[in-house]
Amino acid sequence: MTVAAVVVAAGRGVRFGGFKQFSSLGDETVAARSVRAARSVAHFVVLVVPQEYRGAAEGADVVVSGGDTRAASVRAGLAALPPCDVVVVHDAARPLATGQLFSRVVDAVVGGADAAIPGLSITDTVKRTTLGQGERRVVATVDRSDLVTVQTPQAFRREVLARAHGTLGDATDDAALVETMGATVVVVPGEITNIKITEPGDLGRITGALEQLS
Repeated sequence: MTVAAVVVAAGRGVRFGGFKQFSSLGDETVAARSVRAARSVAHFVVLVVPQEYRGAAEGADVVVSGGDTRAASVRAGLAALPPCDVVVVHDAARPLATGQLFSRVVDAVVGGADAAIPGLSITDTVKRTTLGQGERRVVATVDRSDLVTVQTPQAFRREVLARAHGTLGDATDDAALVETMGATVVVVPGEITNIKITEPGDLGRITGALEQLS
């Protein structure tokens, strides 16, 4: 099966205070490291960027401008892909995802799943709360035994992902769109070090993690 990748780097980084995906991480940018990781499984990589992007492609084969939402940006990336059987979608803001993680999600799809996503078990107690009269109160304690937090990269059979995006729906990840079709989405072990850069301090955490690995 042939594999191609869409690396989503079109966010505006409001909480970070700028385009976090193009921040320096060692001798490359965050996005360039994510593109390089995607190449561990993909023969072709599309990078989806903001309209203002004036960079040098970060190592991707093709660069396209994203849309107003994450889903719209993924659709722009899908439209630029060559023929392939499996599509991997990865957030550029997760530059520490390993080649092994990319392989796990791809292998699950090659093995028969419609989609595969990395997940981590929740170890903290989870409470459902409500906000009223200026304070937040606990409503219930949630059973966490069947809950996971989800990461990227996520892998999909191309025709399944294309059909899911054909609805022009929106979601926080592509698996959510695929789920609504009744497709099979399997969970593979995620990586604790696969940190997503959201706040300015996250970049420092990732830089520290890289120093420990080197």
